[in-house]
Amino acid sequence: MTGRGTASRDDSPAEPLGHLDALVRALRVLPGVGPRAAQRMALHLLQHDRDGARVLAAAIERAVEAVRHCERCNTFTEDSVCALCRSGKRDATQLCVVETPADLLMVEQTRAYAGLYYVLMGRLSPLDGIGPREIRLDRLIRRALDGTVREVILATNFTHEGEATAHTVGELLAARGLGVSRLARGVPVGGELEYVDSGTLAQALRERRPIGG
Repeated sequence: MTGRGTASRDDSPAEPLGHLDALVRALRVLPGVGPRAAQRMALHLLQHDRDGARVLAAAIERAVEAVRHCERCNTFTEDSVCALCRSGKRDATQLCVVETPADLLMVEQTRAYAGLYYVLMGRLSPLDGIGPREIRLDRLIRRALDGTVREVILATNFTHEGEATAHTVGELLAARGLGVSRLARGVPVGGELEYVDSGTLAQALRERRPIGG
């Protein structure tokens, strides 16, 4: 006969994921947030700031529902066309290509650039299965060939993927007769624009160099 204490734990049904554990897992989707940091955040919100947690949850829900991509530059906006693209004060002959909306904001903070933007929302990475189709390079080409753009500034990051993206985009656009330039090496190799100080980035913009031909 089998004794009472011999039942295996493997035979018991798995416990459903609790709400606290679910919150911790949800917080881990944020960049740079590991298990311990997510747990600290969750416990802080529940113990010290439940009203703040409700505000945060509502803000995330509203943003997910309302924020879309700009039809011209592909950045985030609540309108069909973002405020930068609608502005009559920008130089429409220049188009700065960046990887992310965070990079766009970083370039804007330099106050060294007055043209328009195109946000790729990524970069080429063949090892990860990300090619020209995945980042919609065809859409960028159509935007750059609108008849107004005269120079495309490639401001992708100085990582291997960013350099490969700049090279591919540069060749595609130069072959179509557009002037193409690349940020100068004031931005460190391996660096990402989001983390570069604005003075360095402004210098790189001023010293950008033509590529292709």
